[in-house]
Amino acid sequence: MKRIILTGAILVASCLAIFAGRPVAEGKTYSSLGDYKIEMAADPVLLDGKELEASVVSYANTDMKVTVAVNKLKNCTKYYVLSDNLSVQYVCTDRYFGVERLGKEAKKAGFTTDNNSLNVQEYFRQKLITDGSNDNLGNSMLIAAYFPYLLKETEALVAEK
Repeated sequence: MKRIILTGAILVASCLAIFAGRPVAEGKTYSSLGDYKIEMAADPVLLDGKELEASVVSYANTDMKVTVAVNKLKNCTKYYVLSDNLSVQYVCTDRYFGVERLGKEAKKAGFTTDNNSLNVQEYFRQKLITDGSNDNLGNSMLIAAYFPYLLKETEALVAEK
């Protein structure tokens, strides 16, 4: 029995390593950061004692990378959006999909939502983006497209590249 479990774990890790770095989705943001590309992350994100499946979003006009870690809970799915510039979470329930400030579990891991980097008007616009009917890939694509608008200073990010 132990061999079967070990073999299964090795197989899952191998599959994740194979798909890491390959584009999963691409799309447009219509922001100054340009088009986005989503790739599977090579390593999971450790948050609140859990290893979370993660993907990395990159943008055409900046070197900024955004990590999206997915935490499936009983009544909702949380998407922790982590970057050097701003960190937030998007929440998907059966009724809605929208942005929130990071919770206590992220603070324990050292992540907080920085009010100085947050575009507050856009934050309130994104409190409800759509109903909760999308899958993980669809939600990740929405996050990649909407997240740049939460950044207060995008001109500095584009100028860096």
